[in-house]
Amino acid sequence: MAAEVPAFTLGVEEEYLLVDLKTRDLCPDPPKSFMAACEAALPKRVAPEFLRCQIEVGTPVCGNAAEARAHLSHLRGTIARLAGEHGLAPIAVSTHPFAQWASQQHTDKERYHALARDMQIIIRRMLICGMHVHVGIEDEALRHDIFGQAVYFLPHLLALSASSPFWQGHETGLKSYRLSVFSEMPRTGLPDAFGSERDYRHTIEALVETGLVDDPTKVWWDMRPSHRFPTLEMRITDCCTRLDDAIAIAALFQCLCRMLWRLRLRNQRWRAYPRVLVEENRWLAQKHGPTGELADFGRKALVPYPELLEEIIDLVREDAEHFGCLGEVEHARRIPADGSSADRQIRIFHAARADGADQHEALRAVVDHLVQETVASCSSRARSPA
Repeated sequence: MAAEVPAFTLGVEEEYLLVDLKTRDLCPDPPKSFMAACEAALPKRVAPEFLRCQIEVGTPVCGNAAEARAHLSHLRGTIARLAGEHGLAPIAVSTHPFAQWASQQHTDKERYHALARDMQIIIRRMLICGMHVHVGIEDEALRHDIFGQAVYFLPHLLALSASSPFWQGHETGLKSYRLSVFSEMPRTGLPDAFGSERDYRHTIEALVETGLVDDPTKVWWDMRPSHRFPTLEMRITDCCTRLDDAIAIAALFQCLCRMLWRLRLRNQRWRAYPRVLVEENRWLAQKHGPTGELADFGRKALVPYPELLEEIIDLVREDAEHFGCLGEVEHARRIPADGSSADRQIRIFHAARADGADQHEALRAVVDHLVQETVASCSSRARSPA
């Protein structure tokens, strides 16, 4: 009997920060009318986040990257239009260049009150945003199998997304400082290597049944099998300021999942490496983004990221052609060439300083750049995709 082909559907969630257009600082308490307008215009596609200065959007289930792009363009554009009516703007970025976490307020919902009581200062410091990509894999055993193999590629995806070089007015020296903030939370980072689907399930059951978590959604690994949908959820990436970059990463993850499925059909697997080695690549990606090097453990050498990206594109070419997203996948080449959002933010900051701006003025220039780039390829008049 021929193997059943998984759907490999695509869904993308993005978190944005809300900026006051007068001060360029975050808005700690947006008007209730803003969220009400967003929920009316984008029913079931938008939600508040833990901090009131954040907003989350999610696409419906999509067949391919082009469909996901149409939805995200509409979501970004609509939120930008409604935010503008309230003197605000969304920025698709993982940290604000100078906002202070202690000035923020959390959303008045019982789930968030419980998180605040449980996590204390750690959750209050979570002034960060991310992008999550879901790929539909209905068979639970197959979903677990791909889950175990795809961990290897998480640093490669992180590097492309890096957008958090500043924290509270300081240049951090990292391209994705968000991960350092998020690592203060429990149950984060790369997932363990589970010997079987059963081992994974028993681990989650142990966490729930002992009362360590009240539901599996509080396991916040860099990737996880979703407990709400029959999907594999990639969570390691920063929020991409450019929409085209976000779609390239989503398409790459979708294609990587299908590539690993194709290997399985030939009784092959991606080679498993110890978590400690993948952690080293995660650190290199966090520090340098797509303009540095990652380790090729087969060659036992550090390799420039663009060279590794070419190998990944070759690996998934057949899958990208299947989904009709080869253009989106090949767009990933532009990210190391131009730099990720983090690289552009750093360039703008130093250019402003060289022109005579003080520290705060230069950081405000970075915010202006982020406001413009977040919606550069979106239309505030776009109709919701069919």
